[in-house]
Amino acid sequence: MSNALPFRLPAPAEGHVDLLVIAAEHSGDQHAGRMVAGLLASEAEHRVAALGGPALAKAGAQLLEDLTAQSTMGFAVFGRLSFYRTLIAEVVRWVGEYKPKAVCFVDSSGLNLRIAAKLMAAGYAAKAGGPTKLVYYISPQIWASRAKRRFEMARNLDGLASIFPFEKAVYADTDLSVSFVGHPFVEPDYHAPVAFDKDGPVLLLPGSRQGLVKRLMPVMLAAFARSGAGRDAVVLYPSDEIRALVESFDLPPNLTLQRTDASSDPVGASAVLTTSGTMSMHCALAGIPGVVTYKTDPLTYWLGRMIVKVEFIGIANLLLKRAMYPEYIQGAATSDALARELESALADTDRSEQTRRDAADLKALLSSPSEATAANWVARQLAK
Repeated sequence: MSNALPFRLPAPAEGHVDLLVIAAEHSGDQHAGRMVAGLLASEAEHRVAALGGPALAKAGAQLLEDLTAQSTMGFAVFGRLSFYRTLIAEVVRWVGEYKPKAVCFVDSSGLNLRIAAKLMAAGYAAKAGGPTKLVYYISPQIWASRAKRRFEMARNLDGLASIFPFEKAVYADTDLSVSFVGHPFVEPDYHAPVAFDKDGPVLLLPGSRQGLVKRLMPVMLAAFARSGAGRDAVVLYPSDEIRALVESFDLPPNLTLQRTDASSDPVGASAVLTTSGTMSMHCALAGIPGVVTYKTDPLTYWLGRMIVKVEFIGIANLLLKRAMYPEYIQGAATSDALARELESALADTDRSEQTRRDAADLKALLSSPSEATAANWVARQLAK
């Protein structure tokens, strides 16, 4: 999507649309792609359009625009407010003109909850008397921060599909219909991108957003060099833009780059330096020992700490309520500190065994019987 405004999203390819999916992050695009692929495999008559990325396009959705290349997190959105305001206005216009049966928001609450509110205000949402249901797949982590958002969500949304079994209880004091559809990472047919291999390389995972990669990649490279790991390293990247950014750094000869690809064999790794996003969850479930690190600009961090009151930032740590992965945030994320943790992750057998026990606990937590699959759930939303 061009930053030159105003812009127009394309019309539905076949003149009408049943479902609009909005997934602005790489991880959300992957989850939404699985959902849409499952939907169209069983009910091919549905017409699906998407603001998302390549996974949604591959699943059979008409990709109106690739938002994954635009992904911005938290207060960093402030720097692009004009763009996002115009995007939201254009989505509202598009929904009003083409009247999909439902809009399914996937994760990315900072953007998606704003769009939902605007669709309500415009009268296009079902709860405002309009023709379009508003549903949400992958709940915002209101159990970790800003819990009062659940009341606005209940006012605007017709349904929510959660991927954590305990989330239904979080919405118990609202009238929002919540279904637990299972976590995609523990589904039998899910292809994990990583696996534990005690003799494998070290994984360096600086994230999927350019600002984060710029801050973390130099620290991770220095930590790997200082650790004396005695093995190779692999950087997994989600997009060509992130690969180009990683390649702009002075990379050692024993480091290789590999695209995160659901069709490839899992990358076996002995230890990991990772940011706090989706890939950290993959590593946790695989039982790969390591450390979580995060750096953002000082203003964003300060504002975030004022609002988000949690003990951990890593999702596995939050779910387990203990530090499966040590966390080094902002100024604490030095190359010396990360090098020490990497050495420990590689050499300490007790730590490796504890990581595998934590992984088993995490899998058990996520493996509660679900009420439906995400594809079944969204099909029901379209049928009602």
